Amino acid sequence: MATRTAPRRGPTLIVPTTAKSTVNVEDWEAKAPLDDLELRSIGLVKTASETLPLPLKYNDDENFPSRPSTPKTKLLGPNSRPGTPNSSRAAHNLHPKQPVQTPQQFYDWFAVIDRSVLHSQEAHFRAHVASVSDHLSTCDFLLERIDEIDLEVDQMLQGWTSVEEGGKSLKDACERLLEERDRLLQLTDEIGTRLEYFQELEHATRMLNHPGESLVLQSDFLYMVERVDICIDYLKAHRHFREAEVYLLRFQQCMTRAMTLIKMYFVGSLRALSADISRRLSEKDVSSTAQMHLLYTRFKSVSPQLAPLLRELERRALTHHEELASLLSECHAAYLSTRKSLLVGRLMQEIKGLDPTRTELVALTRTGCSYLKDLCVDEFDLFRVFFNSGEDQLYQYLENLCDYLYDDLRPRILHEPRLTALCEVCTVLQALMVLDRPDVDLDDEDGVDELNLDLDGKRRGLHRLHISQLLEMVLQDAQTRLFFKAQSVIQTDIRYYVTKPEDLAYPDILLEARKPVSALDLKEKESISQIFTAESLAKQDTWFPTLQKTYWVLSQLRPYVKPAIFEDISQEALSLCQQSLVSASEIIKMKNPPTTNLDGQLFLVRHLLIMKEITNNLELVQRDYDPNSMNFSGVTDALASMLSRTTALLPDALFSTFGVPRGDGSIGGVKHGIDHELRRVCSDVIAECAVPISTPLRTWLDRVNDFNAAWHTKENDGATPLTAQPWASQAAAEELNANFRAACERDLRSSVVRLKLYLESDRTVGVLVQHVLERIVDEYLAFRGVAWNMYAGALRSSLLDEHDLREVLRTVTADPSS
Repeated sequence: MATRTAPRRGPTLIVPTTAKSTVNVEDWEAKAPLDDLELRSIGLVKTASETLPLPLKYNDDENFPSRPSTPKTKLLGPNSRPGTPNSSRAAHNLHPKQPVQTPQQFYDWFAVIDRSVLHSQEAHFRAHVASVSDHLSTCDFLLERIDEIDLEVDQMLQGWTSVEEGGKSLKDACERLLEERDRLLQLTDEIGTRLEYFQELEHATRMLNHPGESLVLQSDFLYMVERVDICIDYLKAHRHFREAEVYLLRFQQCMTRAMTLIKMYFVGSLRALSADISRRLSEKDVSSTAQMHLLYTRFKSVSPQLAPLLRELERRALTHHEELASLLSECHAAYLSTRKSLLVGRLMQEIKGLDPTRTELVALTRTGCSYLKDLCVDEFDLFRVFFNSGEDQLYQYLENLCDYLYDDLRPRILHEPRLTALCEVCTVLQALMVLDRPDVDLDDEDGVDELNLDLDGKRRGLHRLHISQLLEMVLQDAQTRLFFKAQSVIQTDIRYYVTKPEDLAYPDILLEARKPVSALDLKEKESISQIFTAESLAKQDTWFPTLQKTYWVLSQLRPYVKPAIFEDISQEALSLCQQSLVSASEIIKMKNPPTTNLDGQLFLVRHLLIMKEITNNLELVQRDYDPNSMNFSGVTDALASMLSRTTALLPDALFSTFGVPRGDGSIGGVKHGIDHELRRVCSDVIAECAVPISTPLRTWLDRVNDFNAAWHTKENDGATPLTAQPWASQAAAEELNANFRAACERDLRSSVVRLKLYLESDRTVGVLVQHVLERIVDEYLAFRGVAWNMYAGALRSSLLDEHDLREVLRTVTADPSS
């Protein structure tokens, strides 16, 4: 027992001898507070310690003889005396066994008493030691029990651990079983799902074996078709399944049978409907409203029943093109042939009512093409009610309907001699093309036609009716005829035009045009010349006839032919027109020379500037064709554009005056020819205006220079001085100066008036007049310098300096009205 309890008592605490700080009761209670249970325990210990047992020596129990006590004697009073000992009571152990007689006996008895007193004093220590020993024994017993309990707890823990491990193993096994069960259930579901596709074949076969054409009208027929289509797609994606190819073939056969039933039902319905409508139309006195009802409303009435079936056929034909495309084509062909058989008679009757051989060509084109347009729109709308595909077959059918009118219209167009009538025909056809029906479902049909995948097949290829595709052939015939007719007009009215005297009556034609016109004539001119928006192109009655015809032909031809063809014919027309204008200018010069020289030159300048503007407006070379891009910029702007490529025929100062830099770029063909001719004739105009005024001055200066040169080359003895010459006298110089000023007042003013009459634009006139004045100023200043050095006196006062000369010329050239 001692060996088991000893380790649990723990090592003996060795209290350090160093002094410790004292802790009072308040600090102790604050640092180590006690709960209610501890306080009750302390109270119980305190209560138990207050009632300690008496020491053994005071115990009256006689069973403890080993603990003698002092004999109890009664206190004797002062008058009392000891009594006789009680002989009956047993003698105490401390009592002497025999009376004390000797000192030695007394000493022995006293020693016993002393030992008894000493033993009685140590009795409570021994009792405490015994109590502690009992407690130790009890603690050892408790420790032994605790060890036994620990062993039992350890055994229980081991048992619990083994149970826990067993339960976990059981749980894992159960989870594996559950996973296996779920896997088997999933596998069963997957097998069942896959088997559903194979089992669908039996249901589809059983339904397709059902007799009667009404099968396609059953509610579950289209659902069956959808399921078969899904099964086909599934088997195509899982060809590795066992017998997948066999089932795929049988499903495709079911799909083909189903679509064949739809085709047969559709064709049968069309035949029955066509027979009924043909019978009704063959009756007498069928109004146009009744015909429209029979031809369109009756067909639309059966569309709710047939259209869903045809939609299914179209969808399947997209995904199974090889197997089902032929069935869809047969449906298209059956529908279009049925419609053609019903419409041809009525169409031919309408065309006969137009009287193609006698009706005027433009009216025939407008009425006939409008009727065909309405007919094609109605057919297109009706076709879209049933189909969302078959655009090529539909347009071929519509073109066949249009051929009934084109067979009569095409010969009339190819033999039409009038250019205006051909232009109006092209206008009518282009107007019908522009009025194409807008897209029903989408705003940008072209982009959708090319880019939209349209997986569900809705509105595929039938977004809008393109009337231009149907009218394109007739328009091409009209444009071809228009082109050849325009070439014929160019040859007859421009190249081989015979000039008449009244065509060259310039400037009388311009003066006549300036007279006020009546309101009726003005209104008529405005109605005829609506195409001409520029002010410089408005007065065509003052143009030379070949230029009028050139611009009229090009204006008529431009909107109706391709840009490349238009450019070729325009270059030809403008080249021939330029040649005719140059020839007319030479004829005008020869009428009454030299007074008509300026008229011929200004005539050519005027018409070349207009031609230059025409070429810019028609955009022959540099820009793409656009019928709505005509932007007339004026005669002066055209002249400025030409002068940017002017060569040395004109002085450099002329370019800065126009505000146009000189450029090295060039263009070919007609524009280059017009520019070159215009530069040449502008130089001639400037010279023609300046030469009559400056020629006397230049002649006098040349004689002076010649005389001076001869004077210095020979000896001066006996020679007549320069001022002694009659032509070089001061009086001759004064006369020459006076004649110059008179010529400025007369000839220069007349030339400016003619410039304004022919060119009309103040800016253009100002540009040419400015360079005329520059040439005159240069000549006069040279004359003034020589005369100032040669003469003195009154002549110097009559000579003009540069500022005065320019002021005089400005006054002469100023507009009197301003």
